[in-house]
Amino acid sequence: MIDLNTIITNVTNIAIQYIPKLAMAIVTLIIGLWIISILVKVSDRAMKHGKVEVSLRKFFKSLIKISLKIMLLISVIAMLGINTSSFVAVLAAAGFAVGMALQGSLGNFAGGILILFFKPFKVDDFIEAQGHSGTVDAIRILNTTLKTTDNKIIVIPNGALSNGSITNFTAEKIRRVDMVFGVGYDDDIKKVKTILEKIVKSDKRILKDPSYQIVVGELADSSVNFKVRVWTKTENYWDVYFDMQETVKLTFDKNKISIPYPQTDIHLKK
Repeated sequence: MIDLNTIITNVTNIAIQYIPKLAMAIVTLIIGLWIISILVKVSDRAMKHGKVEVSLRKFFKSLIKISLKIMLLISVIAMLGINTSSFVAVLAAAGFAVGMALQGSLGNFAGGILILFFKPFKVDDFIEAQGHSGTVDAIRILNTTLKTTDNKIIVIPNGALSNGSITNFTAEKIRRVDMVFGVGYDDDIKKVKTILEKIVKSDKRILKDPSYQIVVGELADSSVNFKVRVWTKTENYWDVYFDMQETVKLTFDKNKISIPYPQTDIHLKK
């Protein structure tokens, strides 16, 4: 028969042995969670003060919280007298397996962190990268989306994006507009230059500093090509470019300035 007194004695001994450990583990867990919440808030404030990008700040906040909670859980289990070496080994093996399975995604993940940290571009910038160009619509941890001028969405993995060349057209406040206008060899180039200067000076969107440049850039096969370089605010770039094309054509026509085009003369001999 089972001796009830023996059972009660064994249960009492186990309780005396483990209840203090359990109580200490519970207290450690409560205090640990409270300290973790404080550390997470402090780190979040520090990143916010350091002007870390919002997406990257949220990611690091979650990473810090999860890592600290795992460390706390292992400590609490160890306080109960449970061997944690096998638990840590299983956790490490699982992490390695997941890392191998998500190798490509981890590359994109690392690329996303680099982009968010170094900020080669930001949302609403117009960029060209990986053979595509468009306005940055969103920057995520794994990919970046561009919106093209004809309203298509392009998704580019951050791994390739962070390792390739990126042209940011709107990073600076001003840009130079380069244009070429050809006139005939019979036209007065001094008159042409004066006309172009008047057009440039009459456009208030064109900046005075840096100054514009109007030069004879090339004596081509069928035309004398003037290179016109002006500076404007980045948001006015295309408006200035397109308006200049129209204004120059209308003004040249008004002043009888020819704009030659490629042609071939054929001479017939009898």
